Amino acid sequence: MTMLMTVAFVALLALASWFDLRERRIPNALTVGGVGVALCLRLAWGWGSVLQGAEGAGFAVLVALLPFTMGFLGGGDVKLLGVVGAFVGVDRLFGALLLVALVGGVLATLESVRRQAFLRVITNIRGFAMQWVLFGRAGVTPTLASPEAMTVPYGVAIAVGALAWWFFGGASL
Repeated sequence: MTMLMTVAFVALLALASWFDLRERRIPNALTVGGVGVALCLRLAWGWGSVLQGAEGAGFAVLVALLPFTMGFLGGGDVKLLGVVGAFVGVDRLFGALLLVALVGGVLATLESVRRQAFLRVITNIRGFAMQWVLFGRAGVTPTLASPEAMTVPYGVAIAVGALAWWFFGGASL
């Protein structure tokens, strides 16, 4: 059953990455269905495991809501993090989120260097930090919807970070 769960997790994250790279969106059917698949597969280990997966999904979405409301994450990214939480469970979610953030930072840095915009990105990070610390009172800061915003397909970072955690950080149920 663990092999089936691994295959399902890899397939869902690969599909999400493909959609994010190709269309810059992750379909709801994939994310909502992914949570359902994870919880159904967890049923093999009992209702306690299903509860762990549901808590993981809920907590991952809760953690992602602040960056989403501030315009730093897209809705598909938030829901994909819910999928990750459903698969890894609440007890292993923290490590997965840390790796996702690390991979996302590396991806964003590489993209800013590729676009020759690294210094502008560093300046924007300062603005984002001020927005966050001052609860949105620091002035206008670019979001994902801003025309000058530089975005990366964060679904790829989520997939790479979550899979690294799954295979090397503690995926056992």
